[in-house]
Amino acid sequence: MKALVAVAIAAGVLSAAPAFASADLAKAKNCMACHAIDKKLVGPAYKDVAAKYAGQKDAAAMLATKVQKGGVGTWGQIPMPPNPQVSAEEAATLVAWVLSQK
Repeated sequence: MKALVAVAIAAGVLSAAPAFASADLAKAKNCMACHAIDKKLVGPAYKDVAAKYAGQKDAAAMLATKVQKGGVGTWGQIPMPPNPQVSAEEAATLVAWVLSQK
């Protein structure tokens, strides 16, 4: 019985790892300087981004491009600067995590 509990706990920790890894990536790439999960800072809250783009099949690709190249106008006139230090793979990972916020 203890072994089953240990396996269940380990599975839960392992399945949560990508979410933590993406939050850590967002911190490492300085995304959290302008964004937070549940409140507007300089840029929109990640939960607001997820809600705005929910169900849009092209949202992930468009947002990954915006992470790397920047943009302005979608959330007001404060621009999102380009982030050339973020690779295409990292941008895709970050956007998938952002879009998973509820």
